[in-house]
Amino acid sequence: MRDKRYIKNRIFQLILVAIISISTLLPLPVYGEAIAGDPVDLGYFIQIMDLVKTNYVHDIGEEQLIEGGIRGLFYYLDENSDYYTKEEFDALLDDITGDFVGIGVYIREEDGQIIITEPIKGGPAYKAGIKSGDIILAVDGQDIKDLTTKEVVDLIKGEVNTKVNIKVQRGKEKPKNFTMTRQNIRVKTVEHKILDKNIGYISLSQFSQCSYDEVAATLKELDKERISSIILDLRDNPGGLLGEVIDISGLFIPEGPVVHIKYRGDNIRTYYSNLKKAKYKLVVLVNENSASASEIFAGAVQDRKAGTVVGVPTYGKGTVQQIVSLPKGDGMKLTIAEYLTPNKRNINGKGIKPDIIVENKDGDKDVQLQKAIELLTK
Repeated sequence: MRDKRYIKNRIFQLILVAIISISTLLPLPVYGEAIAGDPVDLGYFIQIMDLVKTNYVHDIGEEQLIEGGIRGLFYYLDENSDYYTKEEFDALLDDITGDFVGIGVYIREEDGQIIITEPIKGGPAYKAGIKSGDIILAVDGQDIKDLTTKEVVDLIKGEVNTKVNIKVQRGKEKPKNFTMTRQNIRVKTVEHKILDKNIGYISLSQFSQCSYDEVAATLKELDKERISSIILDLRDNPGGLLGEVIDISGLFIPEGPVVHIKYRGDNIRTYYSNLKKAKYKLVVLVNENSASASEIFAGAVQDRKAGTVVGVPTYGKGTVQQIVSLPKGDGMKLTIAEYLTPNKRNINGKGIKPDIIVENKDGDKDVQLQKAIELLTK
């Protein structure tokens, strides 16, 4: 269950990540143990917390105050580092992996109504006959009027193989009830088609856990059709998993460096492609919402002369985050490195400037795509 606008605009959430366990990140002191050389008086913090808890005009629990204190640890960090409650962390992992339990629909809120924008093909909602444009009226008999999108999502989500009833309004028809069984839903990140003049078009919406497999399978299908010219559309792609972009780069970029990851203390690790020779004539489409892993790919294509980048300058997110699962089911996202293109360009705050600048204007046809087709048919 997803809000489609949310999926399209989570540049700060779907970040370049590697999922790790808390035990592998940092050595943790035993609670209450003094930390050598630490000037911070934790007793002072507890004193203030007690003052707040005792004198604040409204009731507030210690758990809430502690959560607020943990969030405060991230106050002076960059905008991509944050703390997540268990519910928030579960949602973050759903986005990163591309898997979730639900009925498989995209939704949006419009004028106080929750509207289904698209059922995911093959999902429970799609099989049940729910259609784009259906308005959700109730979930399991509960009227959802005045509820937020997140609250509706929470009602629809549940355990796998459990049932949920959705009441919808379709146009002027009588309201309909659909009872569905919740299933594991995998969000497909790749769409493709063959354009005129024998050009393969691949749209990649994010670099999630299965994106490499999807891209590799798509290329096999295009190979059967003897397609040698590819347009890879990374417009509005907010990024995703570091391992996925490295693996996907290895399908297009000849052997050599793909990206350098620069850690604290100027410790640099370089990731490589092992492809002996570039197989495709390639154009990569980007825009202002192409971020993180998308920029790694576009930067590697530029520096390694593996294709042509077309569009407008990208977002400019050149940092790497780690996702850390904490003992209570909560978690955190922490910036641990910067990444550099193969030529060691730092694009943080700058973005990737395309080889050919082409701007799509509202109401116009897709001139960026048309430019890509032109380049591949010269």
